[in-house]
Amino acid sequence: MMPSHRATALFVAALVCTTSLSSSGLRAQTTVTSERPASFTLDNGLQVVVIPDHRTPVVTQTIWYNVGSADETPGKSGLAHFLEHLMFKGTAKHPAGEFSQTVRRVGGSENAFTWVDYTGYYQRVPREQLGSMMEFEADRMIGLILKDENVLPERDVVLEEYNMRVANDPDARLTEQIMAALYLNHPYGRPVIGWHQEIEKLDREDALAFYKRFYAPNNAILVIAGDVDIKDIRPLVEKNFSLIPAQHAIPEKRIRPQEPMPAAPRTVTLSDPRVEQSGLRRYYLVPSAATAAAGDSPALDVLAQLMGGGANSYLYRALVIDKGLAISAGADYQRTALDPSQFSISVASKQGVEFAPIEEAIDKVIADLAQNTARAEDLERVKTQLIAEAVYAQDDQEMLARWYGDALTTGLSIDDIRSWPDRIRAVTAEQVRDAAAKWLDKKRSVTGYLIKDTAPKHKEKRS
Repeated sequence: MMPSHRATALFVAALVCTTSLSSSGLRAQTTVTSERPASFTLDNGLQVVVIPDHRTPVVTQTIWYNVGSADETPGKSGLAHFLEHLMFKGTAKHPAGEFSQTVRRVGGSENAFTWVDYTGYYQRVPREQLGSMMEFEADRMIGLILKDENVLPERDVVLEEYNMRVANDPDARLTEQIMAALYLNHPYGRPVIGWHQEIEKLDREDALAFYKRFYAPNNAILVIAGDVDIKDIRPLVEKNFSLIPAQHAIPEKRIRPQEPMPAAPRTVTLSDPRVEQSGLRRYYLVPSAATAAAGDSPALDVLAQLMGGGANSYLYRALVIDKGLAISAGADYQRTALDPSQFSISVASKQGVEFAPIEEAIDKVIADLAQNTARAEDLERVKTQLIAEAVYAQDDQEMLARWYGDALTTGLSIDDIRSWPDRIRAVTAEQVRDAAAKWLDKKRSVTGYLIKDTAPKHKEKRS
C-alpha cells in the first residue's frame, strides 16, 4: 500500500533572493542565492527541469502530470485521485510493490498527490539511486497493468479515505460545500477526492481510459532537485523517457467551463454534532497568478498577509485582540491555479459568540482596506515576511521541487517563480487598496458557518 495521500495546494514562493533590512524597510535589491534551474524538452514533449542543490548527496525526483480533478469527465469525479492510487499497482516489468520496496530499501521516501490541476509523484533518495527511480517512473508512465482484483479493493481504500478525511470531518465537509457554492459552473467546484456516490461507481475501464488519455510525456513535467548536474541528467532522461511516444490527442491548452460574473453573495451552514469549535469561513472568487492582470496577484498576496498573516494582522487584531470575538483569525490567497482561484478568510469564534459581530468586524477591516491605504510600516513588514519565507524555504530540497512543479503545471514559468520577490517588493499601498476594493466584493463570496448540532436525536419507537 502506498503512503498516505495529500490533496494540498502549495504556494509558489521565491527561491532567488536574500533580504536586507534598513531603517526604511526592505531595500530594493535582490541577491541571487540559488542557481537558475536548467530546463530542456525531449522530442516527445517531456519537459525537464533540473534544480541543483549540492549541500547533501540526495536527490528528489518529481513527475507532474497536467491533469487533475478539474479535468475529469462529468459524473466521474475522483477519477484523477483514484488513478493516483492505482499507479502503484505495478507493470509487467515491475510487479506491484517493487517500486515502493526499492525506495524503502535504499533509505528513501516517496508519496503522491492529486490536486485540481495536476497529479504528482515523488521520490527522495541518495543521488546514486536516481537512475533506478527514473527507470521505475518511466516504466509506469506507459506500462501500468490494472486488474479487477487490485482495482476494486483500491476503490474501497479511496472510499474509506473519503470517510476519514471528509465524511467524518465537519471542517472538511464545510470546505467541500463552500467550494461547490463558489463555483457555479467551473469544475473546481467538485471535490478532488470526488463525490461519494460517483467514487463508488469508478472501475477498471474508467481508470485505464483516463490513464491512456492523459499519462504521456507531452503531458508531463519531470522536476529533479538535488545533488545533480545538468550534463549528467540529460542522457539519463533520454535513456529512460525518449522512446515513450507522445499522445497527440492531448490539447496544448486545457479549456474548461468558466464562471459567470458573480451576481450575489451566497451562504452555507453546516450543522454537525461532532463540531468542537464553531467558526466562519468566507471565500472570494479572485484571479490566480496565471489569470490575473499585471500586479493583481502580488497585490492579493500582500493583502492576504496584511489581513491574516499572524498576530499582527488586521483580522487577528480586530477579532482576537481588540474585540475578543475569536480565538484565531487568518486570511489566505491561493495563488497557483490555471483558472480563477480563491481568497479565503477563516475565523474560529469564541464560545457563545454569534456570527453577526464577527462578520461586522470582518466587513469593517475590508472596508478600511478598500478605502484607505495601509500604513507604510505595515506594508513593509508583510512584504519582508513574504520574501523571508521564500528565502528560508531554500533549505528544503523537496519543497523546491514541489514549488516549481506546482507553478509550471498551473501556467507559470521559471522566470515567473524567480521574479516573484521583485513583484512582491514592487507592490504599492494603492495596489493593495484597489485589490481589496475590486476583489473582496461580497457579491463574489460564499460565507460558510460551522455550528454544533445540539438537537436531540429521535429514538425509534418500539411496538
